[in-house]
Amino acid sequence: MVVGDFAVELDTVVIGSGPGGYVAAIRAAQLGQKVTIIEREHIGGVCLNVGCIPSKALISAGHAYHNAQNSEVFGVTTNEVKLDFKRTQEWKDNTVVAKLTGGVEMLLKKNKVEIIKGEAFLQDDHHLRVIHEDGAESYSYKNAIIATGSRPIEIPGFKFGGRVIDSTGALNLTEVPKKLVVIGGGVIGSELGMAYANLGSEVTILEGSPQLLPSFEKDMVRVVEKEMKNRNMTVHTGAMAKEAVDNGDSVTVKFEVNGKEEEVNADYVLVSVGRRPNTDEMGLELAGVKMTDRGLIEVDNQGRTNLPNIYAIGDIVAGAALAHKASYEGKVAAAAISGEADTVDYVAMPAVAFTDPELASGGHTAKTAKDAGLSVKASKFPFGGNGRAISLDQTEGFVRLVTTTEDNILVGAQVVGPNASEVITELILAVEGGLNAEDLALTIHSHPSLGEVVMDTAELALGQPIHI
Repeated sequence: MVVGDFAVELDTVVIGSGPGGYVAAIRAAQLGQKVTIIEREHIGGVCLNVGCIPSKALISAGHAYHNAQNSEVFGVTTNEVKLDFKRTQEWKDNTVVAKLTGGVEMLLKKNKVEIIKGEAFLQDDHHLRVIHEDGAESYSYKNAIIATGSRPIEIPGFKFGGRVIDSTGALNLTEVPKKLVVIGGGVIGSELGMAYANLGSEVTILEGSPQLLPSFEKDMVRVVEKEMKNRNMTVHTGAMAKEAVDNGDSVTVKFEVNGKEEEVNADYVLVSVGRRPNTDEMGLELAGVKMTDRGLIEVDNQGRTNLPNIYAIGDIVAGAALAHKASYEGKVAAAAISGEADTVDYVAMPAVAFTDPELASGGHTAKTAKDAGLSVKASKFPFGGNGRAISLDQTEGFVRLVTTTEDNILVGAQVVGPNASEVITELILAVEGGLNAEDLALTIHSHPSLGEVVMDTAELALGQPIHI
């Protein structure tokens, strides 16, 4: 593709094809830009291949297996429930992941986005090199969107390999471990820990902070902790992981909790303590892109770096490492390149944990609202008062609305319970639209549905509850 020393000219180049990159590429193409996407591994990035999507598939398999063994409440008794984990993994990889990644590649081609396989290195603010198996090519570009995502953090004493695995390794195990230790009780660790507990593993979670799932409020987390106990999971908070000793056919994890040295044996130890931005060794310093001491790229409210033609989105910029955040930022950056005035607004960014039950939150909590100088009240309605939840035998949890005391405008919401990841969507829309509790209370919700809890909570906020 290179003639002599001349670089191939590109218009808009997107580096990385995850949920941020491929969405940015398609939106840029829709806006009339000639787009090229560069991907060093798999189309769809971490999320579709070894992250959000395959983990939810494994979680679904865990639910199916657990429910098959615990359906007596419905009068359904099963005998000799069997798990063929090889088939589970084949379904995850060959049906779920393959279908979605193939669909993304088809969408890129449909929108006339050129795909280049290889690793991109910036040479300056208008030139880059792509290294691949057969050599390297040089390119010039007008605008670039960097969407290279992140990777798991490795901690001292727990070098990845063998029986010490990261989230990718946990998703690709060939058998369900009899015993699993999870270091890090955040969203990823708690999700995968519960998934394997549902599949039959004896799971121990070691969390360094005082609370499991520290990004969610305590009363929400307590509901998940109760379910973890029901699955015979062991949770240590305030625990410091020290070392993993590979015994060949097992691993011993040494840790400290409450000033006492302890250890636990397992088949595998999953290290899930956070992720590191993929901004090293790709020439950002050479190009002059400004970064923080944490390796994050500094951007403005359109995703633009200190260089006017280079943008960055997703896990490599400040904010939560969420796939939907990356997609949102990708659309804004693509529009900015086309001269549009779109800017990011994170007021109602939803955060979800696909635990049992699910957790979801968006906008302000009562605490953050008060810290921001708002006068608010919190209204909480239990799923135990919802007909659909009762018929599902999933009554644990609640919906909470955070509304202003003066005019009942919704500024935030939290959901813990069945399908919280879906219920939160209506509430995010309400926050974004500046709706108040009366708007939600007067919206006719289908019956029986889990969404009715939103209406019931809104009526509670207005002082006119029907079902409590």
